[in-house]
Amino acid sequence: MKKSFFLSAAVALAATGVSAETIRIPHELGFGGSESLDPISPQRFYEANQNIYSRLVRQGEDGRPSPDLALSWEATPDAKEWTFKLRPDVTFHNGNAFSAEDVVFSLMRTQSEAIDSPTKGVMEIVERVEVVDETTAKVVLKQAHADFPLLVMDYRIRMLDAETCGNDLDALCESGVGTGPYKLAALDALGTTTLERFDDYYGGRPGAETLELIAIADQAARVAALQAGQIDFIYALSAEQKPLFENNPDFTVQEVATGRWVGMIMNTTVAPFDDARVRKALRISVDRDSLGKLVYGPGGYVTTCDHPVWSGDQYRTEIDCPRDIEGAKALLAEAGYPDGLTVELFVSDISEGAVRMAEVLQNQAADAGITVELVQAPADGFWSDVWMKEPFFATGWSQRPADQILNEAFRSGAAWNESAWNDPAFDAALDAAREELDFAERKALYGELQKTLFEEGGSFIPVHLNTVRAFSSKLSGIEAVEDFSIRYENVTKAE
Repeated sequence: MKKSFFLSAAVALAATGVSAETIRIPHELGFGGSESLDPISPQRFYEANQNIYSRLVRQGEDGRPSPDLALSWEATPDAKEWTFKLRPDVTFHNGNAFSAEDVVFSLMRTQSEAIDSPTKGVMEIVERVEVVDETTAKVVLKQAHADFPLLVMDYRIRMLDAETCGNDLDALCESGVGTGPYKLAALDALGTTTLERFDDYYGGRPGAETLELIAIADQAARVAALQAGQIDFIYALSAEQKPLFENNPDFTVQEVATGRWVGMIMNTTVAPFDDARVRKALRISVDRDSLGKLVYGPGGYVTTCDHPVWSGDQYRTEIDCPRDIEGAKALLAEAGYPDGLTVELFVSDISEGAVRMAEVLQNQAADAGITVELVQAPADGFWSDVWMKEPFFATGWSQRPADQILNEAFRSGAAWNESAWNDPAFDAALDAAREELDFAERKALYGELQKTLFEEGGSFIPVHLNTVRAFSSKLSGIEAVEDFSIRYENVTKAE
């Protein structure tokens, strides 16, 4: 019913005729229409915020920090103070000048108890931010962090206009006023949100006059809309969907090795998942290479061992995690389940391959005596109604640096600690890794954290994805980079 509604809306939109100056991008409606224009909101409207606001530091093509509103940065020898030199002569969409005061406001509000942003667990390391002068800001940390610029290139940590937001650190700011390449023209999270070109964008004139962000709730509907020419772009395809666009002159298919992953999460505070032996038994019951080929196709993935640090990250460590059915049965017996056990897994078509992955897990885990009963949930509203609310559920994450994802998803008490993993020793090890100034020793510490998650954690992360995206051949300027590094201001559309 809802799928038909969103497709019908897209059809109606296409029927009105759309200029070549308009690029149409789908959004998944993961928050059921409550998507927020505050970039640090737990219900952030990603596709809109990506284009309305700018970051202090953006993610470069190599995944490393690259200048955006900050042109350069440097640290004191102990890595406890970081000074950022800002780009001059930048204006917000309302004409206000961007300055160091806006940096202070935008960074300090990430720690608000009232907002309770997912960025809070990562940015709690910040003690204060100071204005040095109009184009210089200094960040003082509570503890040393050798890689602090990695944190501020987070896709949600965007620079807001402190004046427009009333300088209120404890309130959501959904003004839609940023310094990004596009400005808000109309907001309709359930239908079509319209962004218009910001001619005074510091990065030069954006390539399209208008971006339309169209709500299409599930993956199959998005694929159908792209095939029908109702949208111009889709972020990711499964192995089964890729052939629909390959060798078709109307579309371009890109393959990009990324840290993106789809996984299945066990709440470590709820039986039977409160026993680490049960969690590991389920994880080692799966042949990861076989799962990858079945779900994403040959070459569509890199196997991993239940931690989120991807193969291109400087802190990745390699772990051997072969399928071990007898080992899984032994762990279950030790945990009090000699005859196996039955669990419910809540899954939806939220990300490419999520449902298929759950089906492969169900099939393979049965060999170890684990019966996985799949519960299909609606895609629209999944993130607000199912995710982190059920004991066992599907998830999907985009690429993040090791420090960021380990703190955001696994530090005790973090807002997006989806497995409710709570280990003070793990937290202390995270702090030690951040503070270590020697790279080799820091890498070794991050490696031990990854091994701990494989042995004891609550996340089943079998592979990282080589993202396959498709878009209309009329588009140009989309580089083969991971999602957060796409620069929509450089994208143009031919007649």
